[in-house]
Amino acid sequence: MTRTNKFAAAIGIVVGVATGAFAVHASTEPTPQIIKINASKFHFDPDHIILHKGQPVTLQLTSLDATHGFMIRALKIDTDIKPGKITEVTVTPEATGNYTAICDHYCGLGHGMMKLKVNVEP
Repeated sequence: MTRTNKFAAAIGIVVGVATGAFAVHASTEPTPQIIKINASKFHFDPDHIILHKGQPVTLQLTSLDATHGFMIRALKIDTDIKPGKITEVTVTPEATGNYTAICDHYCGLGHGMMKLKVNVEP
């Protein structure tokens, strides 16, 4: 290859990169839906969410007052929610049904009422 041909090939690569002419392999994974949930004594807000079977969702959990728990055994979620921090949990529901998230850290007399309903639809 002559010096001129090498230079032309190098320019072709630079132009190809700059114009996006090369194939880029995009992820085929769907982008998770984001649902924000606030925890405070003695409730979750919102207190009801709808998810879809096979579609990933990221729950962004925050606490407004104390450390709370967030557990949905059927969806294999069990995490702590610390005040002032965002706890992210990504899940892809595999089965339809109705589930209940509970706070599994005692947070006072109303702790037993702290629940969030989760409906997973087809």
